Order: sequence, then structure tokens, then C-alpha cells
Amino acid sequence: MSRLMSTSESPLLKSGMATLIGRSNTGKSTLLNALVGTKLAIVTHRPQTTRNVIHGVLNSPAGQAVFLDTPGVFKESRNPLSGKLTERVKESLKEIDLIVYVVDPTKGIGAEERYILSMVRHADIPKIMVINKSDLPKAEKEFLDDYRALAEDFSAVFELSALHNRHVQPLRDKVFELLPAGEPLYPPDQLTNSDPKFWVAEIIREKIFLALRKEVPYSTHVEVVNIEEKPDVFSIQANIYTFDSRYKRMIIGAKGRALKEIGIAARKELEVALGKKVYLALEVETDKRWEERA
Repeated sequence: MSRLMSTSESPLLKSGMATLIGRSNTGKSTLLNALVGTKLAIVTHRPQTTRNVIHGVLNSPAGQAVFLDTPGVFKESRNPLSGKLTERVKESLKEIDLIVYVVDPTKGIGAEERYILSMVRHADIPKIMVINKSDLPKAEKEFLDDYRALAEDFSAVFELSALHNRHVQPLRDKVFELLPAGEPLYPPDQLTNSDPKFWVAEIIREKIFLALRKEVPYSTHVEVVNIEEKPDVFSIQANIYTFDSRYKRMIIGAKGRALKEIGIAARKELEVALGKKVYLALEVETDKRWEERA
């Protein structure tokens, strides 16, 4: 990746891209939010909540680090979307400067972990392993030593809690130590590559995951049709797509209760983030081909 170097009159600052990679539910999105200090990626307890590669920008006196949050590698499912997400993970490992491999010590090293390790080991760049969920009781982290045994394959290993933002600063420091010198990749006031419509759609999708039964959220896709900012309110229109009419009925719920619950939860979070009242209009439609756009 090309770099514009600073002039000799000023110190060389660090700048580069670091991909967060790991299986589903290791806490990559939670870690991204902790690293940059704000919520950029949605977080649920369900596998494969993240579908797109989201950039989170961290500016510091040392320079600028751009973290790429990626979909979790999920080998059990063979649906078209899972294949697409795995390809996005592979693409995220190209033309980057650093890999941050996030693992969950409550889960053993199985097929998914070995698959990820094969990708990580072949990358000729610095690699950090993050053993997440350090806040859990020792008895629950039964595979901790198995991951510690992989340390020689990495430039550094950190044990931390992304959820509780514990011991995250040493990781930030190490990232800047390993990044190359260069000019910032993003303007100082830009925190992500996500546009407002994508971010709002993700907030709505998060509330769908939290509100509905296991199988329903995976059948859904959210698209924001319009965002209009008025003096005292944001007016937002969004469509929720699902590929099955029975899921549409579940999303709407009896007398519209489920859809109302989703809308209220999304509106509350959007109002806090935007600092203004939000009018949110949600429609549910059936589209058997939404996975092509996801």
C-alpha cells in the first residue's frame, strides 16, 4: 500500500489499516467500539450479526489507525449469505498493515479456528492475538491455555475484556507501534466509512436481532429509504425485507406489537446518538432476492 510520508520537519506519525478477524461471537464488533471509543458496529449475542466490513478510525498523538471489523467466520452454515460473508473476510486481509486475531477462550479450537489460523499464518505482516472475555470466571475459560500456546505465531498477545473496556489501552499502544509511518487515511473528523443510511439501517437490524426469535433475524435485511433533517426532528423511512411471508408476520407481530417494539428501541438509540427527536416509519416487505443486495 502506498504511503505519503511526512516532511523531515515534523515527526513521522503512524498510519495504517488493521483487520479484526475471528469466528462468530468472539467480540470483534465490541472490540472495535472499545478501540475507537464510540459505537460504530452493532452488537448482539447472535452469530454473524456483522455482515459488512466496517472501518473504525482511531486518531491519537501517535497517528491514525483504521480498524476493519469483519463478519465472523461461520463454517457450519452453507447458505449463500455465509459464503458471501466469508469472501468479505478474505478481501479484508488484502492490502492491510496488521491483523488483530480475536479469540474466545470459552470455545475450543475447532474447524473454524483452524481455517482462520491458516489465513492468518500465511499473511506476511505483523499479527496480534487478542484473547477476549478476560472478565469471565476462570472455570468458563477452559480453553485459555490452548490459545496461549499459539503465542509464538504472533507479534504480541493480549488478554482483555472488550465488553468492559478493560486492558484495551495496551492493545492500542501496540497497534501504533506496529503500524508503518505515513499520512492519515481519513480526515480527522471522520470516524467510519459507513454513510448515515447504512448506520441507521444497522441500528434497526440490531433491534430486530434483539427482539425476535433465533431464525427470524437471519431472514431480514434493512434499507433506509429516506432521512430528512428538520429543525426539531429527523424523519426516517426504512424498509425491512424478509424472504418468507411467515417471517413477515412474525416481524410485524400480533396487532403490530413486534414491529412497534423494534421501532421504539431503534428510535430511542437514534435520538440519543443524533441529539434530536426521531420520527421512524418502518415497513415490512417480502423479497426473496434480498440476499443479493446484502
